[in-house]
Amino acid sequence: MTNIYLTDYETLPEKVGQVFQLNGEEIVLFRLTNGEVRAIENRSPHPKGGTLSEGLVSGEYVFCPVYDWKISLIDGKVQAPDEGKVKIYPVERDKEQVFIVK
Repeated sequence: MTNIYLTDYETLPEKVGQVFQLNGEEIVLFRLTNGEVRAIENRSPHPKGGTLSEGLVSGEYVFCPVYDWKISLIDGKVQAPDEGKVKIYPVERDKEQVFIVK
């Protein structure tokens, strides 16, 4: 496995998505109020699409800004009654740097 540096921890605002391009994939990082950092693909699982980087973060969930689907930042699953899933990425923090593990 390889750690790919994305950003410094202190540059990530709380509860606001920050978008990164990585090998043709658009990934959004969220810094949660508990200090953890989560990474998911920046695409709503809704059939009509949309981006999640502009979504509202509450706890360990992001709400799709277009369709209001509640999506877990832990496992990427859309919460019932809606269905779907987004890709999640493992994140590591080494002191003040944030990495995606590939």
